[in-house]
Amino acid sequence: MRIVVALLLLLLSLAPVHAVAPDEVLDDPALETRARALSAGLRCMVCQNQSIDDSDAPLARDLRILLRERLVAGDSDEEVIAFLVDRYGEFILLRPQFNLKTALLWLAPAILLVVGAIIAFGVFRRRRPVAVSGLSGDEEAELQRILSDGKNG
Repeated sequence: MRIVVALLLLLLSLAPVHAVAPDEVLDDPALETRARALSAGLRCMVCQNQSIDDSDAPLARDLRILLRERLVAGDSDEEVIAFLVDRYGEFILLRPQFNLKTALLWLAPAILLVVGAIIAFGVFRRRRPVAVSGLSGDEEAELQRILSDGKNG
């Protein structure tokens, strides 16, 4: 029984934690669902690698409230995102849009992978196999002496 309880506690601790306070939740379930979907894709400007939905920072709370105010005012999802990007820049997006300014950000991993593969191919291609020659007569005699000493010792 203890194992089951421990496993349940472990599973609960792995569940995503949302920092949305009860007083922030909208009465309209459809608007709240939209708000949650939008806030999951917005970066907390304090935490930087958390969404505003997951962050406890005061600025994240302010952004969640602002987002919900815009939705209640009738803004579409695109209008809310455009408003926040205009105000805070594209850095607020956890997944920046692909455009000329962010092309390097999106393409850098593929470019680095290709460059690395080309370098690795060139390095391995230039390596020459090391020619293994047999032992000379003196080396063969020394090896036999060492082996026979090891058997006798």
